[in-house]
Amino acid sequence: MNRERLQNYVGNGEAVQPTFSAKEMQRRQDAVRGVMRELKLDAALFTSYHNICYLSDFLFCYFGRRYGLVIDHKGSTSVSAGIDGGQPWRRTFGGKNVTYTDWQKDNYFHAVRGLTKGVKRLGIEFDHINLDTMALLKSEFPDMEFVDIAQPAMRLRMIKSEEEIAHITKMTRIADIGGAACCEATKVGVPEHEIALHSTATMVREIAKVWPHGELMDTWTWFQSGINTDGAHNPVTSRKLERGDILSLNCFPMVAGYYVALERTLFCETATDENIRLWEINCKVHDRGKELLKPGNKCSDIAKELNDIYEQHQLLQYRSFGYGHSFGVLCHYYGREAGLELREDCHTVLEPGMVISMEPMITVPNHLAGAGGYREHDILVITKDGNRNITGHPYGPQHMIIK
Repeated sequence: MNRERLQNYVGNGEAVQPTFSAKEMQRRQDAVRGVMRELKLDAALFTSYHNICYLSDFLFCYFGRRYGLVIDHKGSTSVSAGIDGGQPWRRTFGGKNVTYTDWQKDNYFHAVRGLTKGVKRLGIEFDHINLDTMALLKSEFPDMEFVDIAQPAMRLRMIKSEEEIAHITKMTRIADIGGAACCEATKVGVPEHEIALHSTATMVREIAKVWPHGELMDTWTWFQSGINTDGAHNPVTSRKLERGDILSLNCFPMVAGYYVALERTLFCETATDENIRLWEINCKVHDRGKELLKPGNKCSDIAKELNDIYEQHQLLQYRSFGYGHSFGVLCHYYGREAGLELREDCHTVLEPGMVISMEPMITVPNHLAGAGGYREHDILVITKDGNRNITGHPYGPQHMIIK
């Protein structure tokens, strides 16, 4: 029995209210076309969560199937799997979508082929395409030349528009609400997961109010206690809080593929003198780091200056990762703008319109006094004259010993 290789879900329902204006989405796609002209590309096939979302307003659910967004010099079309029905079409900016079926394994490439007729040079994301997909692309399109467009596309995403900054600013307020919910639920004997659930539910309900036409997905909270604070991304457990525990709240509202974060060190009822000493040093690094986030400063130089503060206190060996990174379309399971990270090996110069975190962390091993992970996290917008901090939740020993 022969089955259709493509399905048509265009017109199934009505297009949703978009996250951003048509002018903003057109600006993004036109910027990509500018890159395509520079690279002499006939078209580009985007395959990652972040670029498809950024350029089309459609955030796919992978689940073992390939997705794409084909942009040429005239238009753009999303490529989605039949399992998603008409949702990709309803979300895709411009309203063009091709849906492929599961009935043959190469139906995805059949769909792409229909959108790339006559293409000789195709831009693809080298940092997202795996060896298997690259081999299939070469087999399916033997006459095409594949050119990396991932790095220039990332550079475009690093400078945020006014609409993006407004969107991110609304989200940081929701992260602050999640942080307040964590503090509200923090009590001796309460398990980590109950605190995280309370925070996440509070944020999701607020997102639903602010974006009544948005999709509610992927918002989460990591709330860590005691030994579980030693890693920034340690998952929530059912461990119950004890008096004197070091705690870490990590609130992550997600709206339309955009991610923000609030991270704070807390203590349950009381903290030792050594806890407070270490905490205050980390807050000192945090404060200095925010002062350094201004146009013209280089990421690597910022990291080196903050290293010096830790080194003065013999704590540099306990620093566990970079001091901050770009914010925008990203998540813990898909990529971020790696060209904008506060690390010794990243030499990007800060520019107005960038949105970046300051998030110093030290992890003191469990056998030492004051053991645990200390981290603070604010998000700042780089402005013409300096920066604007869009995180409002308090931090430090005066505010975050929860009694």
